Amino acid sequence: MIKYIGRRLLISAVTLFVIMTILFLLLQFLPGSPFNDEKLSDTQRELLYEKYGLNEPKSTQYALFLKNIITKGDFGVSYTIEKNAEVSTMIQARFPISIRLGLQALAFGSIIGVVLASIAALKRNSIWDTATTIFAVIGISIPSYVFALGLVYFLGYKLTKATGMAIFPLTYDIYDPVRSSILPTVALAMFVIATVARFMRTELVEVLGSDYILLAEAKGLSASKVIFRHSIRNALIPVVTILGPLTVSLMTGSLVIERVFGIPGIGDLLVTAISVNDLNVIIAVAFFYSLFYIAMQLFIDILYGIIDPRIRVAKGGK
Repeated sequence: MIKYIGRRLLISAVTLFVIMTILFLLLQFLPGSPFNDEKLSDTQRELLYEKYGLNEPKSTQYALFLKNIITKGDFGVSYTIEKNAEVSTMIQARFPISIRLGLQALAFGSIIGVVLASIAALKRNSIWDTATTIFAVIGISIPSYVFALGLVYFLGYKLTKATGMAIFPLTYDIYDPVRSSILPTVALAMFVIATVARFMRTELVEVLGSDYILLAEAKGLSASKVIFRHSIRNALIPVVTILGPLTVSLMTGSLVIERVFGIPGIGDLLVTAISVNDLNVIIAVAFFYSLFYIAMQLFIDILYGIIDPRIRVAKGGK
């Protein structure tokens, strides 16, 4: 297992290097420049290019870019959004907000999804099973920002108007992050609930009909032990498989949600950076997204071995 993890870490490092190389090359074809201000003369624009090293050959820029990241963790400064501000500092202020929002949605959505799937599988072909299936289809089909707008209108505006109390804030408040993150968390979690419920229900139905479950029941194990110790544990494997991509999709998919609720997260920063060609900010945010995705995939691989001993043994575990 240790050898497997070491090999995965090496592959992850190479993958991250390839991603950053491709991203750097693609940004060279981005139309426009960070200095599109019409008030700037050609001479002033040339001086800015010289100041930030953008007039150097692309190979030199790339070598300096990699050196700064590897040795210092330095992504340079912002050209436009916050002039001369350290990009790392800008991300450091915003990344925790997006991380917290994404993890809240993931945890809430996973728990509710597992509960709904378990009820649907145990009461197969009942009204509960049908309701869960319909909910899963709706949750996957409708974008999260539609749920966000609905929550804002009904729970944010209508409920406040009816009760005279702002139970659910319409916009994010950095001084009240828990209460003001309830609506965006629920909006993001709808897709997670639907996805987890769909995968979990299908797998759990198959597990409940397998031979080893029938054997466990024949041995006289209680229903709770059969369900929680054997059935749900084995049915969680495909759910764990999709948790990595789901987590990253929550991070990248929160772009519109952050705009709707005025959340100063990393998604809002990325949208702004693309619109003004702030290259250092774009590549830094993309780096953190890639790093987070690779780390989640590695974490999921390790979880496989914990959940299912057969996978651990196949990978050389003791």
